[in-house]
Amino acid sequence: MTDAILTSSARPKIFVAGSPSLDPGVERFVLKGGGTAGFELDRGDRIELSPLEGGQSVEIVVFGSGGKSDLGALGLTGKAKATGIQNCLQRDSEDAARVRFGLYRRGLDIGRAHAATVFGPDSTVSDLISLHAEKTVFVVLGAPATPMLVWDQSPATDVLVFIQRARPRVLGQASLPDPIAEPRLDIRVNVASAEKFEVYEGEYIQIIDVQGRQCSDFLAFNRRALDEGRSQGLDAVTTRTLNGAAYPTPGLHSKFFDQDRNPLVEIVQDTVGRHDTFNLACTTRYYEDMGYFGHPNCTDNFNTQLKEYPIGDHTGWPAINFFYNTNVDAHNNIWSDEPWSRAGDYVVMRALTDLVCAASSCPSDIDPSNGWRLTEIQVRVYPRDATFKRSIGYRMTADAPVQFTRESGFHPRTSALTRNFGDYRGFWVPHCFANAGAIEEYWACRERAVIMDLSALRKMEVLGPDSEQFLQGIVTRDVRKLAVGQVFYTTMCYPHGGMVDDGTLFRLGDNNFRWIGGDDASLLWLKEQAAKSGFNVHLKTATAEIHNVGVQGPRSREILLEIIQTPPGRPTIQELGLFRFTTGRIGGPQGTPVLISRTGYTGELGYELFCHPKDAPTVWDAVMAAGKPMGIQPFGFDALDLVRIEAGLVFGGHDFDSTTDPFEAGIGFTVPQKKEEDYIGKAALEKRRANPLRKLVGLEIAGNEKPSHGDPIFVGRAQVGIVTSAMRSPLLKKTLAFGRVDVAHSEAGGALEVGRLDGMQKRLKATVVPFPFYDPEKKRVRM
Repeated sequence: MTDAILTSSARPKIFVAGSPSLDPGVERFVLKGGGTAGFELDRGDRIELSPLEGGQSVEIVVFGSGGKSDLGALGLTGKAKATGIQNCLQRDSEDAARVRFGLYRRGLDIGRAHAATVFGPDSTVSDLISLHAEKTVFVVLGAPATPMLVWDQSPATDVLVFIQRARPRVLGQASLPDPIAEPRLDIRVNVASAEKFEVYEGEYIQIIDVQGRQCSDFLAFNRRALDEGRSQGLDAVTTRTLNGAAYPTPGLHSKFFDQDRNPLVEIVQDTVGRHDTFNLACTTRYYEDMGYFGHPNCTDNFNTQLKEYPIGDHTGWPAINFFYNTNVDAHNNIWSDEPWSRAGDYVVMRALTDLVCAASSCPSDIDPSNGWRLTEIQVRVYPRDATFKRSIGYRMTADAPVQFTRESGFHPRTSALTRNFGDYRGFWVPHCFANAGAIEEYWACRERAVIMDLSALRKMEVLGPDSEQFLQGIVTRDVRKLAVGQVFYTTMCYPHGGMVDDGTLFRLGDNNFRWIGGDDASLLWLKEQAAKSGFNVHLKTATAEIHNVGVQGPRSREILLEIIQTPPGRPTIQELGLFRFTTGRIGGPQGTPVLISRTGYTGELGYELFCHPKDAPTVWDAVMAAGKPMGIQPFGFDALDLVRIEAGLVFGGHDFDSTTDPFEAGIGFTVPQKKEEDYIGKAALEKRRANPLRKLVGLEIAGNEKPSHGDPIFVGRAQVGIVTSAMRSPLLKKTLAFGRVDVAHSEAGGALEVGRLDGMQKRLKATVVPFPFYDPEKKRVRM
């Protein structure tokens, strides 16, 4: 428990251009609650484990030479079987698949290994274990978890893992992550070089940035066309045109095309999310114009590699530039900067036909495009039967480990009804459903009932004897007035008054709360404040343990009355009041447990049903079966945007951000003047309330053209605001928008103009009107 590699005060790091974010020899990982991970340790290496939120046990297995169990190599003892790790390995997840294959390719049997357990239900964020490797070993960690009842507050939590290498790997010796399957090809592209390789239809191509901040240009040609003497390669212009985006991403618009619009590869996984399709691979001319004669370049390297094919030399290859950080700004400049990619980041593609490919390790060391130092690229080609889930990598903070887009527990049902999914804050969410679409789904919500997956909402349990006092100093509403069984819609703000997030706060008990927000920022903010508050309060992230659907619309109550039984001491569905919640079961007293709140985001009578992900398909099926006679329909995010704008409900990232206070976001009612106790941002908010500068207003737009988020709002030549959200209302037969404008132009009836094109060449007439636009007295919500 002593001799830690890093103290918590030493962990924050200021980023320096071209430098790793961690000290030499230090590697950081997150062991997910319910997840598993494997690491090779050499003699003298140290591994440090620390709970990120507490209450989580960690099971450890150590394999020594010959595949024998060797806990003693880390100074551990134990004879128990690794049942926790075995359960974690049965999960359908990327980390479990990687560890399963890592064990297989090393010939290791987890069933015969002994396990030691550290931490436990009473562990806290201040606990720390530091273990020293006495010899070379392979270590498997597991964070066992059992399904949590939705009204319990004991989710599996994450554990931070640091490894200090006794012999830090130097440039050219970086370790690669274990492959997820046995690669057919495993090619190292050395510094300032390129390699060719052939791929069969259905196989997977993984381009790995070994040490981070290294670009890799990529070429692919249709092999059948080459055999016929024709060169048909990836074409960036065609790809951008067909996708309507700068480059493909995992999901619906994921394919790269050739000049004849034939798809050649599709992006399956991307842990970076920033690439280039506008610029040529670097050329001799580029370096000569900069005064560097004879400098190696990607174009010449490709010409050398591809000579055996009927492709011909190019003076500049129009390659796909993976990890190259470029963009086009509003002034018609294409700029570049250091790549976003970190060590081990990658792109995975699936070949849609037989291909001849080439990949480079870009030799440009005279600009920031490779972080001012050159490193290697690794290419792996996997057989077609390998499993790669579609996913986009994202990070909660700039220095956090990468996480992958998740499928909610309801995904097996929604994915059977549509392929039109997009990434929303780390979850795959349906935009709309096949054979319907946003307009039909909109009318179903207004006239009958709908069901939609809202599992992407962030959930955090707030527990402990000081939880009320802690939250009282964080959120703007008066938590002392929140009764058990009640829900508050509230905001939390930074000290300057700008919003962290909005969300709902549930009170499950005297000292038990659950925060549900739209963004990771609120969870991070709660953790940061708890760490320095001194309060006896415990925070546990529950997003992975609690998934939810909204059942919304005028017939939603009828549907839930058919399927939900509530305990005698809890309100029934019929009795449940607005912004209240109850518990119940679907399918009788021993049926599926659910928590039901009378909340929503549509402006209609509605409820939200919360459950464990394993129960999600059962919940979906029960709601759909009960709702079928009433015309229930699945509901996507495109339709949600329509109904929430009509209902005057704001959306983070569009109608507010950290530069916006609740008054400017149109939700000043969440900041009561009568709350006497201090909270973060209170002083700033009092000043902003007394001296408002901007106000969110409703706009009626003349004509049918819908403005876009960020369009400027003018009075004459002066810009006085921006459009934050807009829609065409099928019911009200109007084009409507929210606009944040200078208070001098916020009075109802005021005439404004929305600028399109460059803001001057085209103007849309707009009139300031009150909002909500639909049911302004909220009668339908209170039905």
